[in-house]
Amino acid sequence: MSDVHADRLAQTVPPRHNPAPADAGAARHAAPRAKTGLLIWVVRAVATLFLIYLCLPVLLLLIGAFGQTWTNTVLPTGVTGHWFTDLAGDPSFRRAFSTSLIVALSCCAMTALIGLPLAYSLHHRSRSGRGAIARLVTLLPVAVPALTLGFGYIAVFSGDTLPWLGSLWLLVLAHAVLTLPYLTQTLIADLRHLDIAKLEDCAATLGASPLRQFLTIAVPNLTHSLVAGLVMVAALSIGEFQISNLIAGFRYRNYPVVLLQAFYGATGFACAATVVLLVLALAATGMSIVAASRQKVSS
Repeated sequence: MSDVHADRLAQTVPPRHNPAPADAGAARHAAPRAKTGLLIWVVRAVATLFLIYLCLPVLLLLIGAFGQTWTNTVLPTGVTGHWFTDLAGDPSFRRAFSTSLIVALSCCAMTALIGLPLAYSLHHRSRSGRGAIARLVTLLPVAVPALTLGFGYIAVFSGDTLPWLGSLWLLVLAHAVLTLPYLTQTLIADLRHLDIAKLEDCAATLGASPLRQFLTIAVPNLTHSLVAGLVMVAALSIGEFQISNLIAGFRYRNYPVVLLQAFYGATGFACAATVVLLVLALAATGMSIVAASRQKVSS
């Protein structure tokens, strides 16, 4: 065979396929997939354990609220609903429930009156590159432990000069200090999202004063976030225990303080009282979610 025919034959014969590069690429892709699958299973296991840890005490409280007796057993024995009837007829719990509602509503009014202009001013100062110190001060109640604030109130208001420890208004003021940062941060986040600077500039060119701009532009646009923030404030106030246990007098004990004392008595009665508090918290959470969803739809 001549050299020319050999060259033509070599060109017509297809080259053999080498599977080594493809197999190596598949192996390289399979290793990250295996690691990702393992990570997903670990995350799911941790999430499942957290869900069990969160829901198991609530489930036991629900079972205990309808149990007849619960003494030295894993689960209560018998089924009854008289614990809720006893709870409704207990004067101390009725008084504590009304105190919690009064404190929560007063706290909402106080935080709304302070939080709206405070959030508005902090938003404008942050736009100009200032206000970092003021914002840090507003966040201090979240950073400082509640027990520290409670002991501070005891030191200041238990003397002869300011003998106001145990009063209702001091309890409202303490709750407002604790919950104000949550409302303020909610309003500031909404102000950043709305970007009402152009509307304010247009109002300023028409001769509107800063106060009029705040009342006619900022407040109407912040209605949904204000409602969502106040629902959260009410939920935090109703469930607040640490400061309330330190500064509340006998006449103005709120619901969580009386609830703790109930656990030293009948377990079913205490479980029923806790279920009522849980229902209030879930209702407040649902209202906050509805308000937030309406805010997203409107925006």
